[in-house]
Amino acid sequence: MPIKTRSQVRAEFARKGWSYSGWAKKHRFSPALVLAIVNDDDATPKRKCLRGESHNIAVKLGLKDGEISELTPRLAAA
Repeated sequence: MPIKTRSQVRAEFARKGWSYSGWAKKHRFSPALVLAIVNDDDATPKRKCLRGESHNIAVKLGLKDGEISELTPRLAAA
């Protein structure tokens, strides 16, 4: 799977009519953290997504290559 930029992820969500909150809840991630990652700057991101839930979100969105870590505690399904 090719690595996407944050703007490509935003365009995909718009094209498919997905909400960030709905996607986050479906995948049991923090909606606020998903928004922070997607709306971050591609050139100089504040969130590096190196470990934990940020890493898992970035991998799931296709922003980086890697494996989902199941050791990270996730939110209870809503």
